[in-house]
Amino acid sequence: MTAGGRAVPADGTYRPLADRLRPQSLDEYVGQSHLLGPGAPLRRALESGRPHSMILWGPPGTGKTTLARLVARGARAEFIALSAVLAGIKDIRAVVEQARALRGTRDTVLFLDEVHRFNKSQQDTFLPYVEDGTLIFVGATTENPSFEVNNALLSRARVYVLKSLTAEDLGHLLDRALSDEERGLGKLKLSIDAGARELLLAAADGDARRMLNLLETAADLSVADGDGRRLDVDTTRAVIGSTYVRFDKGGENFYDQISALHKSVRGSDPDAALYWLCRMLAGGCDPLYVARRALRMASEDIGNADPRALTMALEACAVYERLGSPEGELAIAQAIVFMACAAKSNAVYTAYNAAAKDAASLGSLEVPLHLRNAPTRLMKDIGYGKGYRYAHDEPGGYAAGERYFPDEMPDRRYYVPAPRGLEIKIGEALEARRARDRAARGAAGS
Repeated sequence: MTAGGRAVPADGTYRPLADRLRPQSLDEYVGQSHLLGPGAPLRRALESGRPHSMILWGPPGTGKTTLARLVARGARAEFIALSAVLAGIKDIRAVVEQARALRGTRDTVLFLDEVHRFNKSQQDTFLPYVEDGTLIFVGATTENPSFEVNNALLSRARVYVLKSLTAEDLGHLLDRALSDEERGLGKLKLSIDAGARELLLAAADGDARRMLNLLETAADLSVADGDGRRLDVDTTRAVIGSTYVRFDKGGENFYDQISALHKSVRGSDPDAALYWLCRMLAGGCDPLYVARRALRMASEDIGNADPRALTMALEACAVYERLGSPEGELAIAQAIVFMACAAKSNAVYTAYNAAAKDAASLGSLEVPLHLRNAPTRLMKDIGYGKGYRYAHDEPGGYAAGERYFPDEMPDRRYYVPAPRGLEIKIGEALEARRARDRAARGAAGS
């Protein structure tokens, strides 16, 4: 029987629509054509009935669990599913004992959801059993395996990258849900207005599970229409609520988006920079985090080409701390746009890195005597500060020919101003001073 959009079996149990519609074969599987299209390596492995250990990496709702089940089904293997959120080493050992008991009659596929939640020692627990074939391991993760999975496990399992489902993929699933009378909503004869359909596909954001859950809830609220039911835009919008944007604070998605924002500013594209800023804010990112990153952008990518960028970034932080949203977010947006449009220079960033390298590698070189402070008579008597030339007393306020590096260290030129913005004038001023240095040192040596 059905209650609204929910199919409730005679025994009273309930299975969500997304679970009922889970594909039972490769032909029913939607999306991931790069992995499962005709002749693709993973499809060939599944069809051969001899799958290998693998890690499925992709966003939520892209079919990782379903694919793991199909791996086991294709191999006629025992399928055991664990979640790394709840399972521990004891559970892994129990699975190993079960797999050993079955060995010789059928293989065992261990599916570990959210494998990135296991620490390194927990991951090590099942390595020997993957190595000797006791287990066919299938791990699923939304996080980059390079950072979250042991190298030893990565070397024993092939990584497959799953992609967010396209609107076309989601549309196929939606049509199947509406037409399937046994597992879907076909018995409801539910029709969906074009606008409501578009809202569902957009709100899913590439996540099939999310779309089907929204559809099921919306179907409960749909209105009778002849011998069927009808789902309109207003009902769908009410079910969806606020816009959903995939964003995992601290996860790879987070760092991908802040990277895109930073590179858009660096590339002088204010429109793209604003888009990524709004994507992050819509996903729940702390605006102050973005404001602090803007400070980094101001120093790393703009520097002295336009020093106002650093001031604006600081002021954006202050405005947000003082006023909160939405005024503070607008101030951050203003700073981001200004920086994207500003002249760019990484000269200070490059100079800082080079100087830091020398400071770390050249050891504790002594400060030259003429640069040392001499607050006591004894220090003056042994030469501290002797010969120091006070720049303000020199012509033009510059002590031409003076040297400020340690005596044992050759001259370095870390800071090379870019031919952009204010650094054009800075470069000209530095070159004029260096010309005076060369003249003064030449006269001293003649």
